[in-house]
Amino acid sequence: MEENNMENIFDIKSLTMSILMTPSMANFRGRVHGGDIMKLLDQVAYACASRYCGQYVVTLSADRISFENPIEVGSLVTFLASVNYTGKTSLEVGIKVIAEDIHKRTVLHTNSAFFTMVCVDKNGKPTQVPPLEPKTEVEKRRFEKALKRKEMRIELLKKYR
Repeated sequence: MEENNMENIFDIKSLTMSILMTPSMANFRGRVHGGDIMKLLDQVAYACASRYCGQYVVTLSADRISFENPIEVGSLVTFLASVNYTGKTSLEVGIKVIAEDIHKRTVLHTNSAFFTMVCVDKNGKPTQVPPLEPKTEVEKRRFEKALKRKEMRIELLKKYR
């Protein structure tokens, strides 16, 4: 089998992951429990950020997780993640969640989230993140919005410290 450079095959700035929602994920109303979605969001953020950095990352914060619509058990849920911004040792991963009713052939945007991840070395110390160079208009817009969210987080931390 021929070995290829991953960057030639995949866009390492983004990640798509699909998971079938099973009855074990149901809440008391019979829909998918928000906590299960939050755990999956964190796993997707880790996978996206770790692939981009090429090493281990840890979650610093979940800036915003919005629950737009409930997810039904039996839905095929797709997580669309992208690296929106990189700093010196951290990066923002934005995730859009789409639930698909396989039988009705309908899709619904159910959740959005922004995670800040920190790239760490073998000793668990923060280490340099490869710089992100946004090229497309979408990438540039995401980068600018992520920078504004970062600035707002910093101001909020100053206010409550």
